[in-house]
This record gives sequence, C-alpha cells and structure tokens, in this order.
Amino acid sequence: MVRNAQDAPEVGELTPPDRTLMGPGPSDVHPRVLRAMSTPLVGHLDPSFIELMNEVQELLRYTFRTDNQWTIPVSGTGSAAMEAAIGNVVEPGDTMLVPTNGYFGGRMESMAERAGGEVVRVDAPWGEPLDPADVEAAFDEHQPDVFGFVHAETSTGVKQPDVPELTGIAHEHDAYVIADCVTSLGGVELRVDEWGVDVAYAGPQKCLSCPPGASPLTLNDRAMDKVLGRENPVRSWYLDLSLLEGYWGEERAYHHTAPITNVYALREALRLVAEEGIESRWERHLDVARALKAGVEAMGLEMNAPDEYWLPSLNAVRVPDGVSDGEVIQVLLDQYDLEIAGGLGDLSGDIFRIGCMGYSARPKNVSYLLSALGDVLDEKGAAVDVEVGLSATSDRLG
Repeated sequence: MVRNAQDAPEVGELTPPDRTLMGPGPSDVHPRVLRAMSTPLVGHLDPSFIELMNEVQELLRYTFRTDNQWTIPVSGTGSAAMEAAIGNVVEPGDTMLVPTNGYFGGRMESMAERAGGEVVRVDAPWGEPLDPADVEAAFDEHQPDVFGFVHAETSTGVKQPDVPELTGIAHEHDAYVIADCVTSLGGVELRVDEWGVDVAYAGPQKCLSCPPGASPLTLNDRAMDKVLGRENPVRSWYLDLSLLEGYWGEERAYHHTAPITNVYALREALRLVAEEGIESRWERHLDVARALKAGVEAMGLEMNAPDEYWLPSLNAVRVPDGVSDGEVIQVLLDQYDLEIAGGLGDLSGDIFRIGCMGYSARPKNVSYLLSALGDVLDEKGAAVDVEVGLSATSDRLG
C-alpha cells in the first residue's frame, strides 16, 4: 500500500529487552535512580532545581574527594565531559602529553588536536600502565603544558598506579594534569585533591549506575584560572566553561536548558554513593570483582592485566584459542539476555571486557555471568571447568 506523507508511522509501545548489563557500560541502573527519573519536570531555572544543582555539586565533590568549587555535571555523555576538560584547558599552541596504552588515550589526542594543541606521546603497550620514568623522560624532552592520563582504561582493563608520582612530575614542570576517571569514579579509589589532579572527568553510566546524559567534571582553581585567562575563546560555545560559569556558578544565569531528568538521576545515584560511603563502595567493588576474577581464573581463563594493575571495575579476560569472541558475545545476548563486550583497537578479538560496576557489581550477577559464559565457552569447545569456577567465586563471596 502506498502511504501519503501525512500518514503516521505505525510504532508499537516501547519494550526493550531486560538485559543483565555486565559490559564496559552502561551498567544496570539502580531502581531508585529509575524512580527519580519518573518524577515531575521543573524548569532549569526553577528555585527548586537550583537547590538541587547545589546538592549535586556537593555530592560530586564528595565522590571525587575534592573541595574544588568548579565541580559540575556537564550536559552530555562522558565524552562531552572529556571534551569540556581538554577543549577548555588546551589552548592553541599548547603542547599536550597523551598516553598510547589504550583507546581513550587516542581519543585524548584527537580532542587536543581539535582544540589547536600540539600532541606528544608517552608510550606504553596496550594492557600496561604508564611508567613514571617514561613520563618524566617525555617531560624532559618535550616540556608539555598539559598532561593527560587514563586512570581506569576501559579498553584494556588496566588501572594506572602511581598517580601521585605522575602528577608530581607534571607539576614539577608547571604542567596541568587531566585525568580520565570515566570507569573509576564511584567504584575505584580516586582522590582528586590528595593525588594532585587538576582536572578530572567521568561518566555516570559506569560505577555510578546512572543513565548517560549528565557527566561529572571537576577543575581546581589553578586550572580554572587558566580557562578564564585564555587569549582565545574555547572553540565549542556549548562546552565553554567560562560561559557555563554563569549557570553553574553563583549567578545561575541561563546558558542552556539542562537535561533535568538526567540531573535528577545523577543526584539519586550520588545519594546512593554517600549513603554507602565512598570507601565502603570502593571496597564492595573490589570484593565482588575479586570473586569474579577468582572464578574466571579457576575456570581456566586468563586475565589480560597482571594483578598489580588489574582494574576491578572492568575485567579484561583473554579469549581462549579457537574461540570467536563475537560469537560468544552474541549467544550471551540472544540466549541469556547478558551483555559483555569484546576488545577495541589493538586488543580487538583478543579479550572479553566484563564490567563489575555500580548496581551490576552484585554477587548474583557475577554468578550468573560465570555460569552463562562458562556454558557458552564449553559449547564452543574451550577447555573450561564451569563448576570449579563457580565454586571459586562462591568461596570468595562467602
């Protein structure tokens, strides 16, 4: 039948599948966060919303472990917070030192170049952290103005140790430090002020168990002074922090319409962090991830990252020989409503990426994941012992 242009499309009621989200993000959203999103809208300059903005900022400071005045949710996904951080701090003519040890170091490079900066690199293989000696050598050679590193590299399952040592090297050279904390905020130990991080950004959909849309960002006074003292305006009007200051600062003047429902969601997610206690939350993530790791290894699989820089919130598991990662991932999705992901970039096809974040970091999720993954791998001919793996996990979980 030929339709007229005015005919309404026939679209049914929204019925997305009920997945268990154990990939690199998003994680399962806490029921309280979902309820917060169903509450009535108010205007983005309504006095009640302005009060809520203040609460969100205080809760973000608690979660980042910072006293930074400039701590806000950026209206957008984690990549928007990333671009706000780099695009405001990096000016045309600045040199930024970026890492090569994962996918998101490459994204830092691209954003710095678009901001007009010159990029130099500190090298490390994918799956390994940056060596402070290499960082110091790069500073001595290039004298960069800005140094970016990834605290929790989602593409490799590696946690960067020695953060205070890295920031100390940068500050000895009068450089600014930008930290990617997308997969660590709220789930892995992170102390922005104590560790000397000038700028940190994150995403809400990982360890905070919140839908994407309002993404945490914090800058200390030193970094914000650089932003406000720029000779050239930031290339993005929407992400220009000197303009956003009018909305998220004391004035509360119109800049853009904030994603109100997403801010509601972030507030509730951060309330959950505060109720649990940030250090207790770090410990919970570690305990549950240790149980996952114990089960994976007892089953006969290998972790990609050595213990000393294993990332609890994102577990990179080596794909067994003779097994297609894509086939396994698809079967888990189709038959078990369970989401995990494959590798990116240099590790494409070599690893499974298994998240253990936020509301997804629960014993029942880990047990279900190990059982399902083990069964599928066994069907595909991999040498795994599912029962031994589940027993090891159960022992860890007590």
